[in-house]
Amino acid sequence: MLSPHVIGILYALISAVVWGTGDFSGGVATRSHSQFQVLAIMSVPGIVIIALIAFIVGETALTMKDILWASSAGISGALGIAALYRGLSMGNAASVAPIAAVIGAALPAGFGCLFIGIPEATQIFGFIIAIVGIWFVSRPPDSHARTNSTGLLLAILAGSGFGVFFILIGQVEHGRVFAPLVIAKITALILALVILKARREGIPSLRSNPIALLAGLFDAGGNVFYMLAKQYTRLDVAAVLASMYPSVTVILASIILHEKVSASQWRGVGLCVAAIALIGL
Repeated sequence: MLSPHVIGILYALISAVVWGTGDFSGGVATRSHSQFQVLAIMSVPGIVIIALIAFIVGETALTMKDILWASSAGISGALGIAALYRGLSMGNAASVAPIAAVIGAALPAGFGCLFIGIPEATQIFGFIIAIVGIWFVSRPPDSHARTNSTGLLLAILAGSGFGVFFILIGQVEHGRVFAPLVIAKITALILALVILKARREGIPSLRSNPIALLAGLFDAGGNVFYMLAKQYTRLDVAAVLASMYPSVTVILASIILHEKVSASQWRGVGLCVAAIALIGL
């Protein structure tokens, strides 16, 4: 019989696979719509599906404290995505993506050490290897571009948004999985609509981008499996493993779109695999 820790690791890895697939789908979806239009479309199926599941399983109403944690997480995650997309649109993908990914994994790892307790030495080593692996796998093959100060700031904001999302959503009462995510998704949708209004972009119809709807389903699934993972293992373990989603995105881009994957990125995938083994000990 599997221990709770191993179950948590499995859920976190499934989260990474699902989130990585969602990021791949979201990248394809942005070819026909702006990133903020895609973000708005993505939020809708997540709200509907997760709310339906919450109703079916009979999760009780959230306390005001949990609502605040979940809505704060939704804002943080949406701002992280907005900063990341802005940085990428400025042509700084070579450094914005890996910096954001590394910070997104490092923040919950540091939070766990400070507020949950120092993990085992092998897990700490696994965290370090995972963060290095995420850095390598997130760097595109053509990674010689320089990052200006604005791009660096956006990368830090994006990574902070993702990392803080992991931490904040993890603060809801133990056992709550679906209802907090509904609140987070609704908050993210509202923020996306506000951004579209500020940018004077049209609000797209749900039929206009089916790939964005698919990305929303995968994104919601990644959130659910992360929440399940943290029920069984430490928050930092779940967050670092779930943060390996860029590996899945890179592999899918290589297989489906035949995009070039550098030797450095493959080394990053290998490091992530090694980190999984260490964290799972």
